[in-house]
Amino acid sequence: MCHRHWAHRRPSEVFVHGHCSRHDEPGPWALGGYDMPAREEGFGVRRPLRFLAYRLGLDDQQVATLARILDELKTERAQASVDDRRTLSEFAAAVASESFDAAKANGAGDRRAESARRLRDAVVKSLSQIHAMLSPEQRTKLAYLIRTGVLQI
Repeated sequence: MCHRHWAHRRPSEVFVHGHCSRHDEPGPWALGGYDMPAREEGFGVRRPLRFLAYRLGLDDQQVATLARILDELKTERAQASVDDRRTLSEFAAAVASESFDAAKANGAGDRRAESARRLRDAVVKSLSQIHAMLSPEQRTKLAYLIRTGVLQI
């Protein structure tokens, strides 16, 4: 029986959406996200970290390295979220005035594009670092998780 406390649950179980789920069941795991829809930019370290440590059979050093990589990605995703809120505010200001403020809208669009580029670069960098620390067998397992959608990037 699954319990809500980490100390009382089996390693193959994860607490998802108010109930326990087994790691071998498909789930909304996301590299960089909690149990959110794929289009959202949420991020959490513990679930992807524990999930990947279990599924890939990571050793302690690999877990520490992965935690650092995911933390850096979390920071970049948080900044992208802040940039998105600023962008929306600038778009709203551009249409709220008496005449459309094209300069403000263009600035907001540029902010959105730059933020997306930085986030893309951070994801690619993270994947490169993860690739470097994994064994060939672990890379194959990670690729399978990504390809099947169990792990979303």
